[in-house]
Order: sequence, then C-alpha cells, then structure tokens
Amino acid sequence: MGNQSDPTQPRHPIQVVAKRTGLTADVLRAWERRYGAVVPGRSASRRRLYSDADIARLALLRQATEAGRSIGQLAELSDGELRRLVAEDLSAAVGQVRPVDSGAANATQPFLESALSAVHALDGGALQSTLNRASLVLSPGDLIERLVVPLMRHVGDRWYRGELSIAHEHLATAVVRGMLSDLALTRTPMADGPSVVVATPANQMHELGALVVAATAAGTGWHVTYLGANVPAEDIAVTVERIGASAIALSVSHPNDDPALRDELRDLRARVGPGVAVLAGGAAAPDYGDAMKDIGALVLGDMPSLRAVLLSLRTEPGAKA
Repeated sequence: MGNQSDPTQPRHPIQVVAKRTGLTADVLRAWERRYGAVVPGRSASRRRLYSDADIARLALLRQATEAGRSIGQLAELSDGELRRLVAEDLSAAVGQVRPVDSGAANATQPFLESALSAVHALDGGALQSTLNRASLVLSPGDLIERLVVPLMRHVGDRWYRGELSIAHEHLATAVVRGMLSDLALTRTPMADGPSVVVATPANQMHELGALVVAATAAGTGWHVTYLGANVPAEDIAVTVERIGASAIALSVSHPNDDPALRDELRDLRARVGPGVAVLAGGAAAPDYGDAMKDIGALVLGDMPSLRAVLLSLRTEPGAKA
C-alpha cells in the first residue's frame, strides 16, 4: 500500500475511517459525492481508500458540523481554517445559544413537511426514508433540533387538537425512537470523549426526551451509556461509578408533582458525590426546582443550551474519558 509514514498515502478502507471519525459510511460517501469534502484514492479493486490526512480532515468536519455549521460551507475550507473554526466554536460554547440560522431552517423545512405528510398518511416507511435523507444533509445538531424535535411537537399539538389519532402519534414515536437510538448508541465517540449516563429517574416513564439528550451527547463527542426510563437513583449511581462517568443527564417530563422524585434526586447526588455534573431537562424539570437546586443540577430549557453545556463539559480539563 505504499509508504505508511506518508500521511497523504491512501491506505484505510471506509470501515476503518467510519470507526475512527464516528461518521457512518453513508455520510462519508455523501460528503464525498455531494461536497467533495475529501477525495479518497482507490484500490486495485476500486474500493475507496483514505489517507491519514483524510481522516484528520473528516474528524475536523465532524466537530464543525456538530457545532451547527453546514457541511456545504465547511467542505470549501482548508484544514487550517477548519482547525481555527473548531477552536472558536469550542471556546465560545459556554453559555451561548446558537443564533437562528436561516439557511439551516430553509434546508430543514422540506424534510419537516415530508415527515408530517408521512405521519398523516400513517406511512412509517416514508417517514423513515425522510429522516434517513435528512441525516445525509443536515448536521447532527440540526437533524435533532430543527427536524426531530419540531416534528414531534407538531404531532403532539395536532393530536391534542384532534387532527391526528393516537395511532399517528405512536407511529411517529416508534420511527423517531429508532432513529434516535441509532444516533445515540451506534455513533462512534471521539477517542478522548468523557462519559455520560442518560436516563429518566424512577417513575418517569416517557423516554423520548432522554433519547434526544443521548443522541445530542453522542453527537458532541461523549461516550453515552443509555439506561432508558424509570431508573432508580441507586442504579444510576452504580453505573456512574462503574464507567467513571463525568456527567448524568436526566429527562423529567411527567408527572410534575411526584414528591418521591425529590428524594430520588437528593439520593442520587449523595451517592455520586459532588464531582459528577447533573444535567436535567424536560417539561417537568422546572417543577422540581427546589430539589434541582439542592443537588446542584443544571436545568436546561432548550436544545442549544444543552449542546453548549455538553461541549463545555467535554472540553474541561478534568473531564474523565
């Protein structure tokens, strides 16, 4: 395969590149064909081969798209420009909410309309196809924030108004749950990424919000351990200890008046100690504000804030890989 000390020598098959960068083979092919992000070589049998330099560039592109930037714009930049951009995004992540990007909104709208049409038609295959196409065009952050979350909000609102049935809502939830699970559990994390445990606390049965958090954390380079819904504090704490997690992310959506949850939250903090960050979100999280304050939890009200905090924690010197 040539001189392996030469970083420009094509020698890595696409499976190796996918594992090292955390990008799927489909995304790698789409970035190559549509945007010319890299130009791989070819083996004698015409298989794609990537160089060390290609892998380094693709890793930079992944980081930049995870900050909310468009691959179409990024693909035109040099490696040096990408490195500067990624450094700027990481340093600006703390406490900042990403401004509205009209370009991203325009790119997302056709997918949102197509997804809603598929839900109305009770066509799970069409909905899955729409989400798959969107994943090749949108950054992971935009896919979740500008498509998945608004889609489920629209479906919920229309079900409440009687425009959709419970069957429509269940179909949309099933397809979206599968996509979020793939994003959260099959995406290869960055080698130096810290670990986060994601769950809903005891008696919190709605897990879609937790899956959104898990997928978002995976997209920002975290190693995600997803425990699902209705997990007691003791089990969350044991998992944190066993994997050496730096953070816990909890989704709290319903009910909003469970006195036992306050005890669960305080028990969780007592078990994990003060060194583990606790993030909380969901419709009901503010209703437990007293307990959240007692345990030093960060209650996050929107997706950009979640992404900013995850990026900030990931780059802290004390973050545990």
